[in-house]
Amino acid sequence: MIKSELVQRIADQNTHLYQRDIENIVSAILDEIVKALERGDRVELRGFGAFSRKARSARVGRNPRTGDAVEVEEKFVPVFKTGKELRLRLNGKGG
Repeated sequence: MIKSELVQRIADQNTHLYQRDIENIVSAILDEIVKALERGDRVELRGFGAFSRKARSARVGRNPRTGDAVEVEEKFVPVFKTGKELRLRLNGKGG
């Protein structure tokens, strides 16, 4: 599912809301998650999961075309860990 599909599903379930307002709300939520991760904070949505960031240290990688060694800088990557309720629902054991 992409963002526009999510907005459309929410709009279909909430006909009293304008679609542009739903788009603004979804964008605001996602923007706040990104800002929190930029600050190094952890974002937990109970029952759904938790977003955090993980540091990947600098290393020497390889260019797949030429095989030459390439320096890869230290970077942060987003990490998502599912919540218990989500795991149970995915495995057909929850309501």
